[in-house]
Amino acid sequence: MIQNLTPPVRALILDMDGVLWRGDQPIGNLPAIFEAIQTQGLRVALATNNATRTAEQYAQKLQKFGVTFDPHFIVTSADATAHYLHQQFPHGGPVYIIGEEGLRKALAEYGFYLVEDGQVLAVVAGLDRQLTYEKLRKATLLIRQGIPFIGTNPDRTYPSPEGLVPGAGTVLAALEAASDVQPTIIGKPFPFLFQVALERLNCDSHETLVVGDRLDTDILGAQQAGLRAALVLSGVTTAEEASRWSPPPVLIAPTLAHLLGLKAE
Repeated sequence: MIQNLTPPVRALILDMDGVLWRGDQPIGNLPAIFEAIQTQGLRVALATNNATRTAEQYAQKLQKFGVTFDPHFIVTSADATAHYLHQQFPHGGPVYIIGEEGLRKALAEYGFYLVEDGQVLAVVAGLDRQLTYEKLRKATLLIRQGIPFIGTNPDRTYPSPEGLVPGAGTVLAALEAASDVQPTIIGKPFPFLFQVALERLNCDSHETLVVGDRLDTDILGAQQAGLRAALVLSGVTTAEEASRWSPPPVLIAPTLAHLLGLKAE
């Protein structure tokens, strides 16, 4: 399917959850899928709105599925947020962080560090499963002082074995309600995460295809970034929902393997 697109596809930006795996279960034969990507001469980056894990942790997860992958080409919303802040504040510095290990480590790589009190360059917020009223209070006071308010991603929920639970967007909504300030959001469906992935791939938008399973983040984000988008039905979106999306994705397939022309598993 990918081979029939014009202009030809030279690179892929793949979402992970719903495209490569569901929870701890791979979707298809991942070693064969990545071998096919290499055989077809495609460059590949992975992109996710999840800011709680590091790129290295995602690479370790892929290794458990039998795939060796360079963490440099795994872009999380935490990585993209750190990249964005580096553009604004090239020398790094103190920030107030509501978030987890993935966000803290990504920011640290660009010289940004958490301070609990005192002046900061920005308030950076994402999913924090140890969220407290005190964290919200400190962040709100800083934002109301005019400190830039940055959000990793707008996902209000994320799936768990028990059902949908609060995501980063819920944290941002609480801060927005308390501060009367809308955050600058970095993750999908906003373009910046895709721009970072394109930089790392060293590819142009016209030769790159985004593959995702969510219409409101992966597909919308790709379309807003000027990228072609392919939808797989192996995650959260049904064929009926896909049929109502406008403009439609350039391709719709059951799985990533089908997009690559592999035989059905």
